[in-house]
Amino acid sequence: MPRIKVNDIELYYELSGPENAPVLVLSNGIMMGTASWLFQKAVLERHLRVLLYDCRGMWQSDHPEGPYSMRMHAEDLAALLNALEIEEAHIAGISYGAEISMVFAIMYPHKTQSLIVIDGVSEIHPLLRAQTYPWLMAAERNDPELLLRTSYPLNFSEAWIMANQAFIDGSVERYAQLDMKALAWLMRAFYDLDITEQLPKIGAPTLVIAGEDDLIKGREYAKIIADQIPTSELVLVPSAGHALCLEKPDILNTLLLGFVTKHV
Repeated sequence: MPRIKVNDIELYYELSGPENAPVLVLSNGIMMGTASWLFQKAVLERHLRVLLYDCRGMWQSDHPEGPYSMRMHAEDLAALLNALEIEEAHIAGISYGAEISMVFAIMYPHKTQSLIVIDGVSEIHPLLRAQTYPWLMAAERNDPELLLRTSYPLNFSEAWIMANQAFIDGSVERYAQLDMKALAWLMRAFYDLDITEQLPKIGAPTLVIAGEDDLIKGREYAKIIADQIPTSELVLVPSAGHALCLEKPDILNTLLLGFVTKHV
C-alpha cells in the first residue's frame, strides 16, 4: 500500500489515471476512506489523474496525537502534492474533505487550479452542531453502533436508506474498525471551522455542489459559500442526501469531469 512521509507522519494515497492528465484531488468525508470514492475513481481515472488519500487520523494514514485542525490538514495535502511532484491540482472534497479543500484554496492559491466543494460548510450553526454532537459522544465512548445509528439517518436520503438497509446493518463491523480517539480529534477540528469571511480570498474557479435533501450540510450552507466566492457556480442535486458520492455517483461524476475539463 503506497504511503509517503510528510510533516512527520505517513499518509496513505492512491494515484491513478493517465500520467499527463490534469490532477484531481478527492478529500474524504470524516468517516470515509479512499474506498468510498469507488464509483468516482472507476470513471474519472479514464480521463484524469486522480489522487485519493486519507488525511491524518483517517483509516490507513497515521493517527498521531491531536489536536488536529483544518489548517494542519491543508498543510499535509500541500506536502503530499510536493512529495508527489504535483505543482498544482484541481482540489475537491466532500463534507469534511470539502472543508479541507476550501482551507487549502485559501492557503495555497498557486496550487489550486479549481475548487470543488461537495456538501461542505464554511461555518457551523447550532442545529448542525446539535445534529453531529452524538457522533463525538459515540467516538468518546468507543461505541461504533451508536455512531452508525446516529449518523446514517443524516448522511443518506430516505429513498437510499430503504434500498440499502442491508448495507447499513452490516456497517457496524466497519465502524468498529475506526480509530475512535482519532475520530474525536477530527470532530473537534470540524467544530473549530469558521472561514466564511475568508472565502472571498479564493480566486480559483469554484463549483459548489449540495444534495437537495441533505439534512445537515444542504442548500443553506452551499448558498453561503457560493455567495462569498466570486468565481463560484452552485448546483443542487435533486433527490440526494449528504453522501452524494454514494447516492448519486453518475451525476457527481458528470459534474466533476465537466468542471475540471472546463478549467484545464
